[in-house]
Amino acid sequence: MNRRLLIVLLLVGISGSSYGQFDGGMRRRRQRPMDFQFDRAGVPDWETDAEFPNDVFTFARLRYNDYGGWGKWATDYPDSDLNFSFRLQQLTSLKVNPDPVILDLDDPKLFDFPFIYIIEPGHGLGLLDEDVETLRRYIDNGGFVFVDDFWGEPEWEFFYRDIERVFPGREPVELPLDHPIFHIVYDLTEKPQIPSIQWLYSGLTYERHDAQTPHYRAYFDDEGGLQMIICHNTDVGDGWEREGVDERYFHTFSEKWAYPLGINILFYAMTH
Repeated sequence: MNRRLLIVLLLVGISGSSYGQFDGGMRRRRQRPMDFQFDRAGVPDWETDAEFPNDVFTFARLRYNDYGGWGKWATDYPDSDLNFSFRLQQLTSLKVNPDPVILDLDDPKLFDFPFIYIIEPGHGLGLLDEDVETLRRYIDNGGFVFVDDFWGEPEWEFFYRDIERVFPGREPVELPLDHPIFHIVYDLTEKPQIPSIQWLYSGLTYERHDAQTPHYRAYFDDEGGLQMIICHNTDVGDGWEREGVDERYFHTFSEKWAYPLGINILFYAMTH
Protein backbone atom coordinates (compact mmCIF):
# COMPACT_ATOMS: atom_id res chain seq x y z
CA MET A 1 0.00 0.00 0.00
CA ASN A 2 1.40 3.42 -0.93
CA ARG A 3 1.80 5.88 1.91
CA ARG A 4 -1.39 7.58 2.94
CA LEU A 5 -1.95 11.00 1.50
CA LEU A 6 -1.23 13.88 3.82
CA ILE A 7 -4.32 16.03 3.45
CA VAL A 8 -5.61 19.17 5.06
CA LEU A 9 -9.17 20.20 4.28
CA LEU A 10 -9.77 23.94 4.07
CA LEU A 11 -13.48 24.04 4.70
CA VAL A 12 -16.11 26.29 3.31
CA GLY A 13 -19.61 26.60 4.74
CA ILE A 14 -22.33 24.12 3.95
CA SER A 15 -24.70 26.77 2.67
CA GLY A 16 -26.10 26.60 -0.84
CA SER A 17 -23.60 29.20 -2.01
CA SER A 18 -20.77 26.80 -1.19
CA TYR A 19 -21.97 24.46 -3.90
CA GLY A 20 -22.85 27.09 -6.44
CA GLN A 21 -26.29 27.40 -7.97
CA PHE A 22 -28.36 24.31 -8.60
CA ASP A 23 -28.15 23.36 -12.27
CA GLY A 24 -30.76 20.86 -13.29
CA GLY A 25 -28.99 20.25 -16.58
CA MET A 26 -25.59 19.49 -15.12
CA ARG A 27 -26.07 15.76 -14.64
CA ARG A 28 -28.73 14.32 -16.88
CA ARG A 29 -29.65 10.70 -16.47
CA ARG A 30 -28.35 8.80 -19.49
CA GLN A 31 -27.68 5.30 -20.73
CA ARG A 32 -24.43 3.82 -19.47
CA PRO A 33 -22.09 2.62 -22.22
CA MET A 34 -21.64 -1.12 -22.05
CA ASP A 35 -17.86 -0.85 -21.73
CA PHE A 36 -18.23 1.47 -18.73
CA GLN A 37 -16.28 4.25 -20.34
CA PHE A 38 -17.74 7.64 -19.57
CA ASP A 39 -18.00 11.17 -20.79
CA ARG A 40 -18.09 13.96 -18.23
CA ALA A 41 -21.50 15.17 -19.47
CA GLY A 42 -21.24 18.57 -17.84
CA VAL A 43 -19.03 17.86 -14.83
CA PRO A 44 -16.12 20.34 -14.88
CA ASP A 45 -12.66 18.97 -15.59
CA TRP A 46 -9.42 20.24 -14.07
CA GLU A 47 -5.69 19.73 -14.31
CA THR A 48 -3.50 18.01 -11.72
CA ASP A 49 0.19 18.67 -11.12
CA ALA A 50 2.07 16.76 -13.81
CA GLU A 51 5.20 16.68 -11.64
CA PHE A 52 3.38 14.84 -8.85
CA PRO A 53 0.86 12.60 -10.63
CA ASN A 54 0.48 10.23 -7.67
CA ASP A 55 -0.04 12.91 -5.03
CA VAL A 56 -3.77 13.07 -5.66
CA PHE A 57 -6.83 11.31 -4.31
CA THR A 58 -8.54 9.06 -6.85
CA PHE A 59 -12.04 7.78 -6.22
CA ALA A 60 -11.85 4.00 -6.72
CA ARG A 61 -14.90 1.76 -7.14
CA LEU A 62 -14.67 -2.00 -6.66
CA ARG A 63 -16.06 -4.24 -9.41
CA TYR A 64 -17.28 -7.49 -7.87
CA ASN A 65 -19.08 -10.56 -9.20
CA ASP A 66 -22.43 -10.49 -7.44
CA TYR A 67 -24.29 -13.79 -7.35
CA GLY A 68 -27.21 -12.43 -9.35
CA GLY A 69 -24.95 -11.36 -12.21
CA TRP A 70 -26.77 -8.03 -12.53
CA GLY A 71 -23.73 -5.76 -12.32
CA LYS A 72 -24.87 -4.11 -9.10
CA TRP A 73 -21.33 -2.86 -8.59
CA ALA A 74 -21.97 -0.26 -11.33
CA THR A 75 -25.03 1.33 -9.71
CA ASP A 76 -24.94 5.15 -10.03
CA TYR A 77 -21.79 4.96 -12.18
CA PRO A 78 -20.28 7.19 -13.48
CA ASP A 79 -22.30 10.15 -12.25
CA SER A 80 -21.81 9.62 -8.52
CA ASP A 81 -18.06 9.09 -8.85
CA LEU A 82 -17.59 12.14 -11.08
CA ASN A 83 -19.77 14.40 -8.96
CA PHE A 84 -18.18 13.39 -5.67
CA SER A 85 -14.70 13.89 -7.12
CA PHE A 86 -15.68 17.34 -8.38
CA ARG A 87 -17.20 18.38 -5.05
CA LEU A 88 -14.07 17.22 -3.21
CA GLN A 89 -12.00 19.38 -5.55
CA GLN A 90 -14.38 22.31 -5.13
CA LEU A 91 -15.04 22.23 -1.39
CA THR A 92 -11.65 21.17 -0.01
CA SER A 93 -7.95 21.71 -0.62
CA LEU A 94 -7.50 18.02 -1.35
CA LYS A 95 -5.82 17.39 -4.70
CA VAL A 96 -8.26 15.18 -6.58
CA ASN A 97 -7.98 13.17 -9.77
CA PRO A 98 -10.88 14.24 -12.02
CA ASP A 99 -11.12 10.70 -13.42
CA PRO A 100 -12.37 7.98 -11.04
CA VAL A 101 -11.27 4.40 -11.58
CA ILE A 102 -12.78 0.90 -11.46
CA LEU A 103 -10.75 -1.84 -9.79
CA ASP A 104 -11.05 -5.61 -9.57
CA LEU A 105 -9.73 -7.57 -6.62
CA ASP A 106 -7.21 -9.31 -8.85
CA ASP A 107 -5.88 -6.01 -10.19
CA PRO A 108 -2.31 -5.47 -8.91
CA LYS A 109 -3.01 -1.72 -8.89
CA LEU A 110 -5.57 -2.22 -6.11
CA PHE A 111 -2.91 -1.67 -3.47
CA ASP A 112 -2.05 1.74 -4.94
CA PHE A 113 -5.41 3.10 -3.83
CA PRO A 114 -5.99 3.60 -0.08
CA PHE A 115 -9.78 4.01 -0.35
CA ILE A 116 -12.31 1.88 -2.25
CA TYR A 117 -16.08 2.17 -2.61
CA ILE A 118 -18.48 -0.79 -2.79
CA ILE A 119 -22.11 -0.23 -3.72
CA GLU A 120 -25.22 -2.45 -3.57
CA PRO A 121 -23.66 -5.54 -1.99
CA GLY A 122 -27.05 -6.81 -0.85
CA HIS A 123 -27.11 -9.73 -3.30
CA GLY A 124 -23.66 -10.87 -2.25
CA LEU A 125 -20.19 -10.00 -3.47
CA GLY A 126 -19.45 -13.37 -5.03
CA LEU A 127 -16.08 -13.56 -3.30
CA LEU A 128 -13.88 -16.49 -4.18
CA ASP A 129 -11.41 -17.71 -1.56
CA GLU A 130 -8.62 -15.80 -3.27
CA ASP A 131 -10.79 -12.66 -3.30
CA VAL A 132 -11.35 -12.96 0.44
CA GLU A 133 -7.61 -13.24 1.00
CA THR A 134 -6.85 -10.26 -1.24
CA LEU A 135 -9.46 -8.04 0.39
CA ARG A 136 -8.24 -9.02 3.87
CA ARG A 137 -4.66 -8.24 2.86
CA TYR A 138 -5.71 -4.91 1.34
CA ILE A 139 -7.45 -3.91 4.56
CA ASP A 140 -4.67 -5.19 6.84
CA ASN A 141 -2.17 -3.15 4.80
CA GLY A 142 -4.08 0.04 5.54
CA GLY A 143 -6.77 0.14 2.87
CA PHE A 144 -10.16 1.58 3.82
CA VAL A 145 -13.49 0.33 2.45
CA PHE A 146 -16.70 2.38 2.18
CA VAL A 147 -19.81 0.20 1.64
CA ASP A 148 -23.09 1.83 0.59
CA ASP A 149 -26.67 1.38 -0.64
CA PHE A 150 -28.39 -1.80 0.41
CA TRP A 151 -31.66 -2.14 2.24
CA GLY A 152 -33.44 -4.46 4.65
CA GLU A 153 -32.48 -7.55 6.60
CA PRO A 154 -32.29 -10.07 3.72
CA GLU A 155 -29.75 -7.90 1.90
CA TRP A 156 -27.80 -7.42 5.11
CA GLU A 157 -27.61 -11.20 5.57
CA PHE A 158 -26.33 -11.71 2.01
CA PHE A 159 -23.62 -9.12 2.55
CA TYR A 160 -22.71 -10.33 6.03
CA ARG A 161 -22.28 -13.90 4.81
CA ASP A 162 -19.54 -12.72 2.48
CA ILE A 163 -17.86 -10.11 4.63
CA GLU A 164 -17.56 -12.26 7.77
CA ARG A 165 -15.08 -14.36 5.78
CA VAL A 166 -12.89 -11.27 5.43
CA PHE A 167 -13.08 -10.52 9.16
CA PRO A 168 -13.07 -13.95 10.84
CA GLY A 169 -13.81 -13.76 14.54
CA ARG A 170 -14.93 -10.14 14.40
CA GLU A 171 -18.34 -8.53 14.34
CA PRO A 172 -19.38 -5.16 12.92
CA VAL A 173 -20.07 -2.45 15.48
CA GLU A 174 -22.87 0.12 15.20
CA LEU A 175 -21.31 3.58 15.23
CA PRO A 176 -22.98 5.98 17.68
CA LEU A 177 -23.83 9.49 16.59
CA ASP A 178 -21.06 10.88 18.78
CA HIS A 179 -18.39 8.98 16.82
CA PRO A 180 -15.93 11.47 15.27
CA ILE A 181 -16.70 10.27 11.75
CA PHE A 182 -20.01 12.16 11.94
CA HIS A 183 -18.36 15.39 13.11
CA ILE A 184 -14.75 15.49 11.93
CA VAL A 185 -15.41 18.01 9.15
CA TYR A 186 -19.13 18.65 8.98
CA ASP A 187 -21.06 18.39 12.24
CA LEU A 188 -23.94 16.05 11.42
CA THR A 189 -26.87 16.23 13.82
CA GLU A 190 -28.22 12.79 12.96
CA LYS A 191 -27.23 9.62 11.17
CA PRO A 192 -28.84 10.42 7.83
CA GLN A 193 -31.11 8.25 5.76
CA ILE A 194 -30.71 9.21 2.11
CA PRO A 195 -33.26 7.65 -0.25
CA SER A 196 -33.03 7.05 -3.97
CA ILE A 197 -34.52 9.97 -5.85
CA GLN A 198 -37.64 8.05 -6.92
CA TRP A 199 -38.74 8.08 -3.27
CA LEU A 200 -38.52 11.88 -3.00
CA TYR A 201 -42.22 12.62 -3.40
CA SER A 202 -43.47 9.54 -1.56
CA GLY A 203 -42.92 11.12 1.83
CA LEU A 204 -40.68 8.17 2.77
CA THR A 205 -36.92 8.03 3.15
CA TYR A 206 -36.72 4.23 3.23
CA GLU A 207 -37.17 1.73 0.41
CA ARG A 208 -38.45 -1.31 2.33
CA HIS A 209 -40.68 -1.82 5.33
CA ASP A 210 -37.79 -3.42 7.22
CA ALA A 211 -35.36 -0.61 6.38
CA GLN A 212 -36.78 2.33 8.30
CA THR A 213 -33.70 2.82 10.48
CA PRO A 214 -30.35 3.72 8.88
CA HIS A 215 -27.36 1.83 10.22
CA TYR A 216 -23.72 2.85 10.12
CA ARG A 217 -21.66 -0.15 11.15
CA ALA A 218 -17.90 -0.56 11.17
CA TYR A 219 -15.17 -3.14 11.42
CA PHE A 220 -12.14 -2.24 13.54
CA ASP A 221 -8.66 -3.68 13.80
CA ASP A 222 -7.09 -4.86 17.07
CA GLU A 223 -5.86 -1.35 17.85
CA GLY A 224 -9.27 0.22 17.32
CA GLY A 225 -8.59 1.55 13.83
CA LEU A 226 -11.66 1.79 11.64
CA GLN A 227 -11.14 -0.34 8.52
CA MET A 228 -14.58 -0.48 6.90
CA ILE A 229 -17.73 1.60 7.22
CA ILE A 230 -21.01 0.01 6.14
CA CYS A 231 -23.87 2.38 5.29
CA HIS A 232 -27.02 0.22 5.41
CA ASN A 233 -30.61 1.39 4.79
CA THR A 234 -29.35 4.52 3.05
CA ASP A 235 -28.07 5.51 -0.39
CA VAL A 236 -25.24 8.01 -0.17
CA GLY A 237 -24.25 7.43 -3.79
CA ASP A 238 -27.63 8.50 -5.15
CA GLY A 239 -27.20 11.76 -3.27
CA TRP A 240 -24.07 12.33 -5.34
CA GLU A 241 -25.37 10.95 -8.62
CA ARG A 242 -28.70 12.82 -8.72
CA GLU A 243 -27.62 16.23 -7.46
CA GLY A 244 -28.50 17.88 -10.78
CA VAL A 245 -31.81 16.12 -11.41
CA ASP A 246 -34.15 17.77 -8.92
CA GLU A 247 -33.59 20.95 -6.90
CA ARG A 248 -35.55 19.72 -3.91
CA TYR A 249 -33.55 16.49 -3.79
CA PHE A 250 -30.30 18.46 -4.10
CA HIS A 251 -31.06 20.72 -1.14
CA THR A 252 -32.74 18.07 1.03
CA PHE A 253 -30.31 15.19 0.56
CA SER A 254 -27.27 15.93 -1.64
CA GLU A 255 -26.20 19.23 -0.12
CA LYS A 256 -27.36 18.58 3.43
CA TRP A 257 -26.29 14.96 3.93
CA ALA A 258 -24.64 13.05 1.08
CA TYR A 259 -21.67 15.31 0.40
CA PRO A 260 -20.97 16.21 4.05
CA LEU A 261 -21.12 12.54 5.05
CA GLY A 262 -18.91 11.44 2.15
CA ILE A 263 -16.32 14.10 2.95
CA ASN A 264 -16.39 13.15 6.64
CA ILE A 265 -15.85 9.47 5.86
CA LEU A 266 -12.98 10.19 3.47
CA PHE A 267 -11.27 12.66 5.78
CA TYR A 268 -11.55 10.28 8.74
CA ALA A 269 -10.21 7.37 6.70
CA MET A 270 -7.24 9.33 5.38
CA THR A 271 -6.20 10.77 8.75
CA HIS A 272 -6.63 7.80 11.10
